[in-house]
Amino acid sequence: MASQSNQPNSIHEFTVKDAKGDDINLNTYKGKVLLIVNVASQCGLANSNYTELTQLYQKYKDQGLEILAFPCNQFGSQEPGTNEEIQEFVCTRFKAEYPVFDKVEVNGSNTAPIYKYLKSAKGGMFGDGIKWNFSKFLVDKDGHVVDRYAPTTSPLSIEKDIKKLIEKA
Repeated sequence: MASQSNQPNSIHEFTVKDAKGDDINLNTYKGKVLLIVNVASQCGLANSNYTELTQLYQKYKDQGLEILAFPCNQFGSQEPGTNEEIQEFVCTRFKAEYPVFDKVEVNGSNTAPIYKYLKSAKGGMFGDGIKWNFSKFLVDKDGHVVDRYAPTTSPLSIEKDIKKLIEKA
C-alpha cells in the first residue's frame, strides 16, 4: 500500500486562491522564477518592500520573473483589510501588477499548505516559523525553493540571485 505522506516535489503542485476566491493552479508558473512574499499593508516594511518588489517586477517580468504576494494578518494585525481593500492599496499606491492572492496564515495550525511546503523546503535561521511580514522565498523555474530571505532583506539586494535563476537554462 502506498504511503500517505506524499510530499510535494515542487511549488507547481499547489493550488491557491486568488483575491477573488478563485482557484489558481501554480503549475501555470512552470518555467518562471518566483519570489513568494507574505505581505501586510500596515507593516513598517511595506513602503520599501512594495516599492522594490514593483521595481524588480517591472525590470524582470518580461524575462520570466513572477512575484506572488500572499497577504497575512498574523504579525501585529497589520493586514486587517479585505482582499478588495488589500488589492486597492497595493495596486493603487504601489502600482503592483503582480498577483496578490487570498489572505493566508503562514504559521500555526491553519498554515496554508503552500507555506508548509516553503518552510519545510527552507527553514529559517531560527527554525521554520515565519518571523514577520515580507519574508521572501525564491523559487527556481522547476518550482524548487532555492533560498529564503528575512523580512528586513531588501528585495533589490536579491536581484543578483533572481537574475542568476532567470539566466539559468
